[in-house]
Amino acid sequence: MIMIPCTNLRLRANSASGYDEVVIGDGGEEENNSSSSRSWVEEFSCNEVIAGRGMVLSEEARRAIAAERVPLVSLADVVGGGGGGGGDTHSRFDFQRIAKFVEQILPFSLLLVVVLIRQHLQGFFVTISVSAVMFKSNDIVKKQTALKGDQKVPILLGVAFSFMLYVTCIYWWYRHDDILFPLALFPPKATPPFWHAIFIILVNDILVRQATMAFKCLLLLYYKNGRCHNFRRQAQMLTLVEYTLLLYRAFLPTPVWYRFFLNKDFGSLFSSLITGLYLTFKLTSAVEKVQCFIRALKALSRKEVHYGLYATTEQVSAAGDLCAICQEKMHDPILLCCKHMFCEECVSEWFEREWTCPLCRTLVKPADLRTFGDGSTSLFFQLF
Repeated sequence: MIMIPCTNLRLRANSASGYDEVVIGDGGEEENNSSSSRSWVEEFSCNEVIAGRGMVLSEEARRAIAAERVPLVSLADVVGGGGGGGGDTHSRFDFQRIAKFVEQILPFSLLLVVVLIRQHLQGFFVTISVSAVMFKSNDIVKKQTALKGDQKVPILLGVAFSFMLYVTCIYWWYRHDDILFPLALFPPKATPPFWHAIFIILVNDILVRQATMAFKCLLLLYYKNGRCHNFRRQAQMLTLVEYTLLLYRAFLPTPVWYRFFLNKDFGSLFSSLITGLYLTFKLTSAVEKVQCFIRALKALSRKEVHYGLYATTEQVSAAGDLCAICQEKMHDPILLCCKHMFCEECVSEWFEREWTCPLCRTLVKPADLRTFGDGSTSLFFQLF
């Protein structure tokens, strides 16, 4: 028994000869030896054909084949398994159903969003505006930090004063909205509605970062007017300030959600259970923030550096006492693991961009703690 490739397959039933023939062609020409007494021609699947000179079919079998009318199978369908077309059809059908469903619900969803914005128009406007000011303020502080010792004192003082005045005005405007209590980690007096709770959390989260940026400007001013421009120490202080802020922001939403979940309208048992679960989750997530704060505090208190060692006088003399980065006499030289030596400030600034040796590109072990020495502030919102 031989399986036949399905290039051009026809089943001919000849009533004159009394038997049926299976004829195989190449798709180009048909044989002309068929008689005029041919009764019917039918196409069917090659998986149901067995090659031979002929096979006798009863009248009932011929009727069954004629009723099924199985289409001719191409070679690509046989090789590909014959199931690709159906799958594509189903995929297109599912995509069309999803698109139609989205088309039906999209106008209604937009209407709900418009109504929600209209009900809380002032809250949306204030949240968006203070967020935009925070993003711009972050860029200003980063640019001032990048100037190193070339900052201008009036600009630093003006930026810090503007930030604090802005924060003070916002809090004064909302002084009757229980927005100040969460700053001291006290819950609001009254249970806030859901959207008002979101507003309190977002505004406090943004304004706290704004006030911290003002403090960073004062910190830059302090190190600028110091006896020596210790930029590594400045970077460590900026990092410690940022991780202190992250730890405080992790607990800042807790009083608001505590008051919101501890709502007697939900039932005493249910509200107590939800509040306990929230506090448990909050303490679990705050562990990482505490660990980062402790590592930043230890990095500030340590005198050694994690990416090298302070070079001795003999090592500096052997190296030539010339920094390859600033091309000046070395100040507080650091010896890396690759035995190359640089000024502490120069190599610290270099490592803010990449953790490789400036000369041989040897990979230097990065710090276990992310540094915020460039004066940047985390822009992620702490909602829960």
